[in-house]
Amino acid sequence: MKNNPLLQPYNTAPFSKIENAHFLPAISKLIAETKAEIDAITSNTETPTFKNTVEALENTGEQLDRATSIFFNLNSAETNDEIQKIAQEVSPMLTEFSNDMLLNETLFERIKTVYKQKDSLNLSEEQHMLLDKKYKAFSRNGANLSDEKKTELRKIDAELSKLKLTFGENILAETNKFELHLTTKSDLSGLPEGVIEAAAQTAQEKGKDGWVFTLDYPSYVPFMTYADNRELRKKMAIAFGAKGFHNDELDNQQNVLQIANLRHKRANLLGYKSHAHFVLEERMAETPEKVKSFLNELLEKAKPAAQKEFDELTAFAKELDGIDHLEKWDGAYYSEKLKQKLFNLDDEKLKPYFELKNVINGVFTVAEKLYGLHFEEVHNIDKYHTDVKTYEVKDDENELVAIFYADFHPRAGKRNGAWMTSYKPQQIKDGKNDRPHISIVCNFTKPTASKPSLLTFNEVTTLFHEFGHALHGMLANTHYPSLSGTSVYWDFVELPSQILENWCYEKETLELFAKHYKSGEVIPMEYIEKIKDSATFLEGMATLRQLSFGMLDMAWHGSDPSGIADVKAFEAAAFNDTQLYPDVKENCMSTSFSHIFQGGYSAGYYSYKWAEVLDADAFALFKQEGIFNKKVADRFKGFVLSQGGTLDPMELYIKFRGQKPDPEALLKRAGLV
Repeated sequence: MKNNPLLQPYNTAPFSKIENAHFLPAISKLIAETKAEIDAITSNTETPTFKNTVEALENTGEQLDRATSIFFNLNSAETNDEIQKIAQEVSPMLTEFSNDMLLNETLFERIKTVYKQKDSLNLSEEQHMLLDKKYKAFSRNGANLSDEKKTELRKIDAELSKLKLTFGENILAETNKFELHLTTKSDLSGLPEGVIEAAAQTAQEKGKDGWVFTLDYPSYVPFMTYADNRELRKKMAIAFGAKGFHNDELDNQQNVLQIANLRHKRANLLGYKSHAHFVLEERMAETPEKVKSFLNELLEKAKPAAQKEFDELTAFAKELDGIDHLEKWDGAYYSEKLKQKLFNLDDEKLKPYFELKNVINGVFTVAEKLYGLHFEEVHNIDKYHTDVKTYEVKDDENELVAIFYADFHPRAGKRNGAWMTSYKPQQIKDGKNDRPHISIVCNFTKPTASKPSLLTFNEVTTLFHEFGHALHGMLANTHYPSLSGTSVYWDFVELPSQILENWCYEKETLELFAKHYKSGEVIPMEYIEKIKDSATFLEGMATLRQLSFGMLDMAWHGSDPSGIADVKAFEAAAFNDTQLYPDVKENCMSTSFSHIFQGGYSAGYYSYKWAEVLDADAFALFKQEGIFNKKVADRFKGFVLSQGGTLDPMELYIKFRGQKPDPEALLKRAGLV
């Protein structure tokens, strides 16, 4: 125990010293230490004050938080069977500990005492918010329940923590299990040379001849977009859409039903009508009714456009290849062909201009121009995999702003998708501004023997998106870690990420980094024009797809799920208003919908669209004043990026923008009005 690196003081995460065997004993000991810190608060005989109760509670468990963030980040980005087994032990322990704290009557009584006097305490806005958040954390999570109901709540929470982990493990196993192994050259027809080379490399790594395609995004997406062989596209699409839906040991149907039912039971126990009612009380949207009317309003605008686009795509496929009925495995393929026809633009033409190294420098330059940040790659910071890059981020005065980790390529131990996370939060404590350690994790096209990592335009916007989250974390400037950085209402958290995507479509930005990887030639103006022109291509269909996910989420979480026996049938009914393609009987979205059944987006998937309204409206101001306008950037940094969750998000937004967001801005940008 004494040599356990997680129990020693450290600044950056000591990855190279950590062995899997360290996690369980370290987390157990740190839980015990944090409990002792809480006991010190509850046994304090002095009258409860903001400082000796609320602030004291905020300062408990710092090392525990850091150890668990290291552990769960590895479980997402660099996992193995052993880590997954430990997670199944650690998760219930942490849930039990969290409940021990939130159901601690003495502690709640102390907080309640302070809360009742809040108006006479002369607190700052940030202190007010901290007190409010702490009080609600208890009152909303069972502190007022009877002992019998508290026991029931603990049981539900322990079960949920295990089910969510199992759900995610099954999806990772399903993703890793499937491969499309091709040995006939003609099967590769239509695929770009770089994609073929990457598939040959994957086959080689697996000790096979020919070419191997997987369900990892950089392999799956190009295959679905370019492969001429319709039967093989069908095979891939069905495999992708059937994750967790095979009635075998990796099946997630029961997990989905149990998670939905336990969440509903939990909400009822706490006095809420549904899980969505519970969640949305602490969101900008406030109620499921508001969310549903928001989604339906957008649906009304998007559906006619989507139907028209779908009909055009169907007619195009019929004319080109005599296809009578467009299926899901045809969507990306014919969309790409139609885009090439209309705009003479395809991703393969663009990729040479988006070398990963240059795009990274591009996003760094944007951050420098807007917020005065400087990124320097350093090699003295410990990392969990050789792929990870580490940077020191400094301001114009050469002061450290943050440590930044970036992990870009897929591998077996890493879940699909892209996300931002942190290893250490920002806080101002004892007069010292403790800076954050922020990380982004992506799954981008790998370099091959003959080419560096070249990104699709979609991957470029993904990088900007995650980097927007990272800026929210890096520029945090608050006193309390639980209000710092991305610790904001879930339907506000996507504003910093989504707004940054807008810069990818601007000539001024593209000229900074979009340079041909061989010749260094800047991306031709005609391509920039085409990127802009094609920005709203099939936007109706894309909007409908996003809305369908939000509506499925609300269907699972907005009412009592106890009557649902068939996951697939329930999902089909939820998709009824948004369906364009014929259903695929072998596929089910819910069984691999990690955002809502494993991540934190349950009753919150609508927030991507909600934040799009904010980001379209906010970017309209940048467009008006200049996309690198320092005044506007300073306001955005001062009122949004640095403030975390210290104020109500709408207040912060109005302080930045001078007005409430206008939904027209989104519809206009999407070409839907």
